[in-house]
Amino acid sequence: MNLDQPLLQSYQLGEITLKNRVIMAPMTRNRADNSENAPTDLHVEYYRQRSGSGLIITEGSQVSKRAVGYINTPGIYTSTQTEAWGKVTKAVHEEGGKIFIQLWHCGRISHSKFHNGDKPLAPSTVNANEKVFTEDGFEDSEEPKDMSLAEIKETVLEFKTAAQNAKKAGFDGIEIHSSNGYLIHQFFNSNSNKRNDDYGGSIPNKARFFFEIIEAVSEVWQENKIGVRLNPSLHNAFGIIATEDSIPTFDYIIEKLNAYDLAYVHLSEPFTDVSAIPFLEPEIAKHYRPIYKGTLMINGGFDQEKGNKIIENGNADLVSFAKLFISNPDLPERFEKNAPLAEWNEDTFYTPGKKGYTDYPRYKG
Repeated sequence: MNLDQPLLQSYQLGEITLKNRVIMAPMTRNRADNSENAPTDLHVEYYRQRSGSGLIITEGSQVSKRAVGYINTPGIYTSTQTEAWGKVTKAVHEEGGKIFIQLWHCGRISHSKFHNGDKPLAPSTVNANEKVFTEDGFEDSEEPKDMSLAEIKETVLEFKTAAQNAKKAGFDGIEIHSSNGYLIHQFFNSNSNKRNDDYGGSIPNKARFFFEIIEAVSEVWQENKIGVRLNPSLHNAFGIIATEDSIPTFDYIIEKLNAYDLAYVHLSEPFTDVSAIPFLEPEIAKHYRPIYKGTLMINGGFDQEKGNKIIENGNADLVSFAKLFISNPDLPERFEKNAPLAEWNEDTFYTPGKKGYTDYPRYKG
């Protein structure tokens, strides 16, 4: 056993003590009850199995009905959903785990079929030109509706209500999903945000919606129980085409986040090789470690060796793992034993039922 690994050291996250720095990243798994968009007993078992992580961050959970963008994804906007999530948090806490819920609005990465024929909401009427997963399979995304000022204010309140529900459900904190081409990220990006009002044009204007959401949820949660997720070098994915002002936009946002006592800032390394794109950062943690003074969590292609190294080098405090947690529910224990890791099956990432979800065994060695 090797307990001296940086990944296995405890960490003080505000008032919460994490038993290790191996974080379970948020992952959409499409197992929710589609009639209610609520977690099921499968979710209870899935998250309970992974309670050995320092912190679980749940799959993205919609803040309202109009935030939905995929089938079989859970929400946190109804009493049924809130009660169902309460069973999940109870199970995780009984195992000594900690769990945050990720609050999510898909924006234009959606379809009118989810909204009684109405167009999905977005900063501007710019089609993402992506595929959207509906009950009829993958379909082309549509031109969205540009949000009115009233709809922007309503959406901020939806995040606040979802944060209140998360507290009722017994979560230890929340993460605002401001990444991966969804609604908040759409406001950041010059290709998806063509507004000429207070929410478009300048970098502070494009970030305004995001900071209004932080202010709203901080009326519900202490700031040190609020995390945010950002993807500065996302390019040509989820409808986002990066521009020359992408990194300056995130530099502004992350610098401004120093004024808040957040639980963490959760960043993603580039999903694709961006080294040939001169205006994007190929090493996100290394770039933002000097800019952000609080807890920095990093995600994207890490294994045990790389995770230990980035903490040891001081470029991150916490490392989140996604696919490795799918097939290795006991991931921190395997790291501790330097045990072999099980392979995941991509064919079951988004399929119904327990296969590929709760049936991966713990290490027997």
